[in-house]
Amino acid sequence: MYEIMIEEEFSGAHRLRGYRGKCENLHGHNWKVAVFLRGEKLDRAGLLLDFHTLRERLDRVLQTLDHKNLNTLPFFRKHNPSSENLARYIFLSLERILPEKVVRLDRVTIWENQRQCATYYRKEEENAGVSGTRAAL
Repeated sequence: MYEIMIEEEFSGAHRLRGYRGKCENLHGHNWKVAVFLRGEKLDRAGLLLDFHTLRERLDRVLQTLDHKNLNTLPFFRKHNPSSENLARYIFLSLERILPEKVVRLDRVTIWENQRQCATYYRKEEENAGVSGTRAAL
């Protein structure tokens, strides 16, 4: 089994609805995102997936978030823009635009600062049934 990972950053603001404390007020983060892919087979060039391809797809997703008030985006009108839900949003968005291959998106981790992060991944049972399907946002 092979695994590759890339990291990227973006800036965004949010406020947590239904939360008592400082985070209920609008505030911002310089978020760091790590994306992990797994697969059993490499292509002819010996790659699981070209890093450039993965980075281009991730950049497409992050453009929808960068320098935005996350609470105003459609997904986050329904889901509180917590780190956990942000990791899920990036996972589901990226999964929809990755090339159909033997590769699978394994997990997305997002840090809102250097000391805390959240990760989204599918349960193993769900991974078995995902091959070739794309989850809807």
